[in-house]
Amino acid sequence: MRIRICRKESKESVYWLKHVLTYEDNELEIKRLELQQEANELMLIFAAILRKLNK
Repeated sequence: MRIRICRKESKESVYWLKHVLTYEDNELEIKRLELQQEANELMLIFAAILRKLNK
């Protein structure tokens, strides 16, 4: 199912964004945190869709 793949990809994005080094560059750190939050929100949305489809 494609939604599962989307959830997996967003989960993987969260993982890798946690490991990005910004070398104390505040602008890059802010962007990294924004992207991490967005990926996390997408992961939760896809998880909710899967839960509803499996009922």
